[in-house]
Amino acid sequence: MNLRAVLFDVDFTLCRPGPELSAERYARIAERHGVSVDVSRYDDAREAAALSLKRHPELLHDETIWHRFTADIFIGMGGPQEIASECATEIERGWEVSENFELFEDALPVLEELRAARLRLGLVSNGIRDLREFVAHHRLDVDAIVGSRAHGYVKPHPTIFEAALRELGVDAAETVMVGDSLEEDVEGARALGMRAILIDRDDRHPDVEERLTDLYGLPAALGLRRPG
Repeated sequence: MNLRAVLFDVDFTLCRPGPELSAERYARIAERHGVSVDVSRYDDAREAAALSLKRHPELLHDETIWHRFTADIFIGMGGPQEIASECATEIERGWEVSENFELFEDALPVLEELRAARLRLGLVSNGIRDLREFVAHHRLDVDAIVGSRAHGYVKPHPTIFEAALRELGVDAAETVMVGDSLEEDVEGARALGMRAILIDRDDRHPDVEERLTDLYGLPAALGLRRPG
């Protein structure tokens, strides 16, 4: 392929939630409401909430879905259903703050290496925060920023990828999508004719052919020569 651009997912691809967004945040907010939750149940509660998560049938960006997701985690940790919605609103405010996220150590060096190879770079993300503020805070050098909150549709809807391609001025066949979700990032991009690479940091999908466990291997996977 004549590679001209690379698109990246954001959460769990380039960055991860920091300590302020950990299970302890649920506990702190619950405590302010005079109740307690079990932080040891967070992982199981999050997994259960994810399994019951139902997207809007037309893949519209619908923040009520993510609100229900957060409330379900709170309940799964032992929080009372009566105050789950109120607590979820407080919890979600933390996800809107860019400094509550930490870049993975491989993010900036790999973005710089791709930029040095004269590739155009873009972000495509499902989420509730302002991606442009996030990019400015973390000083990411990218050419296109498309978030579902502003765009109106979530991945894997084709239009969110198409919007990024238009901003970059490239075709799908000239672009690689990189992300941590098989359905949203990999399958969504491939449906448009893009090559897609799964970032599998927890090594959960060993059978996926186009897969990396970190971003350091991305330049080689794209066929780029290493500097020096």
